Amino acid sequence: MSISEGKKESLFMRRFFRKMGKAINDYQLIDDGDRILVGVSGGKDSLALLEVLALRNKNKHKNYTLVAAHVDVENVEYETDMNYIQQFCDDLGVEFIKKVIKVEFIAESKKPACFICSWNRRKILFELAKEYNCNKLALGHHKDDAVETLLLNMVNNGIMSSMPPKLSMFEGTFTLIRPLIYYTNEEIVKYASYRKFKKQVKYCPHEDKTQRNRVKELICKLEELNPHVRSNIFAAMSNIHEEYLP
Repeated sequence: MSISEGKKESLFMRRFFRKMGKAINDYQLIDDGDRILVGVSGGKDSLALLEVLALRNKNKHKNYTLVAAHVDVENVEYETDMNYIQQFCDDLGVEFIKKVIKVEFIAESKKPACFICSWNRRKILFELAKEYNCNKLALGHHKDDAVETLLLNMVNNGIMSSMPPKLSMFEGTFTLIRPLIYYTNEEIVKYASYRKFKKQVKYCPHEDKTQRNRVKELICKLEELNPHVRSNIFAAMSNIHEEYLP
């Protein structure tokens, strides 16, 4: 007997919400009384992050306050429907902040444009967290992002580091958290489809030209050897046998 589409969606949603609860509990990401700035780009990851955090808060899993922030880089040719994001936040009862900046890209720089843009946007989020008295900053990075970052750092920098679910910053001034750390990109795509999230109007022209995309292609190749490669690499970050390393 086949399960109806409505039943499938309901089961998926319950699992989806439980997974964030597990991440929050496993890593102690949120405490009662937290004031959390959520970085909202307008993409599926940040919208899912904000929505699930907001809906969980209505059920009083934890008593915290959310503030959503969007950093618009005016000299990069991408476009986000700001009215949609504003309405999205209004519907959730979350305060929304928009900050417009200009990023200086130096032609001779060895750093890729995406790195420079991302770092500048992150710096503004740090400043906004301080300005709005937020003790935590939530970002929409997920499991696949963490796996890709690990491989990028190993290949390019010769270090084993990735995206920790929780990171104290600036001598404990505030904490960076990643509540989507247990989710795959595929799961978030499915959630966005069920929730009918509006896609960005125009995507960044640089996003298909990054080393991260090459690493994604590499992982797809590795999946031909083992379909569980993403989960295994992610698990390996918490299962290090130091006695068998140089």
